[in-house]
Amino acid sequence: MKNTKISIQMKQTAEGQIRKLQKEISFDTKDYPIEVLVDKFRSDDFYIPEYQRKFVWDNAKKVRFIESVLLGLPIPFMFFSDNEDGRCEIIDGAQRTQTLEEFLYNDLMLDDLEKLTSLNGFTFTDLPEIFQRKFKGRTLRIVVLADTTTIETRQDIFNRINTGGTQAIPSEIRRGSYTGPFMQFVEKCAKDIQFNNLCPISETMRKRYEDSELIVRFFAYLNNYQNFHHAVEDFLNEFVQCKEKEFDEEAYEKEFRGMLNFVEKYFPYGFAKTKNAKSTPRVRFEAISVGVALALRERPNLEPHSMEWLNSEQFKIHTTTHASNSPKRVCGRIEYVRDVLLKGECDENDN
Repeated sequence: MKNTKISIQMKQTAEGQIRKLQKEISFDTKDYPIEVLVDKFRSDDFYIPEYQRKFVWDNAKKVRFIESVLLGLPIPFMFFSDNEDGRCEIIDGAQRTQTLEEFLYNDLMLDDLEKLTSLNGFTFTDLPEIFQRKFKGRTLRIVVLADTTTIETRQDIFNRINTGGTQAIPSEIRRGSYTGPFMQFVEKCAKDIQFNNLCPISETMRKRYEDSELIVRFFAYLNNYQNFHHAVEDFLNEFVQCKEKEFDEEAYEKEFRGMLNFVEKYFPYGFAKTKNAKSTPRVRFEAISVGVALALRERPNLEPHSMEWLNSEQFKIHTTTHASNSPKRVCGRIEYVRDVLLKGECDENDN
């Protein structure tokens, strides 16, 4: 039961805020035939903005979507935004648009359909002509925001859409929601050759911005891990939001580079477990990267006496895949690496 009494003034303030923010979002609703939608996408009249995630639908999702269109099932609205140059930015609907293009141009073969099983093995031009025409003429409803809509509002819509379902993972949402100097710096770090050599990431996860995710975690934990008390996603988002306003790029670059140089010199497989590893566990990356950087803050010219602790049972316990993200475990794995480097030896009895 609420205890706050809502006054007339509070109601008036709320009404004013709602009206003000509603005025910031002006939109129109348009119906585009699939053929027109794809033509405009191919001519770059409709385009995917930089902050959007890459195309990651697998074949099963593609054919399921095409089957839904062929069956005449309702397709969720897509969200575009008018630009001053006359083009439209695709805020939500990039994967559907690209799948439609792929199918119309015979680059997608239908397979493992659930309902239209007789179409397995078909491409678009294999369809009877009447259904080719019907498919191209099927209209999809698109909400088009006015060109006065700010980039912040577009990104907020992208964020809200993708946190309302299962389409995007936190790293993708974060990349779509924050595009200021700090996230631009993170993107630059993600492309760094030394980082990529030391930190193997599968192509699938790279498409979902795992490289950027790891770097955000590095800076967030390095500078604030002792204040981590809740969900990782919220912790990272709050850190990024704070750094979007102001951060010292030169200082961040120096610590990032110093940490990478140390790892390259003293860790035989970089952040990976083995020489031929194709991926890097997050908990292992966090422990090594942040632990090393913290140790270097205390002793910039650190030269470890031994790296045998990398094969110790204690380090394994700290960095196994089932290690949770509780504050105790986060602090435990980070400080273990920091302390063992500063001590120069592995103490198997550490807790």
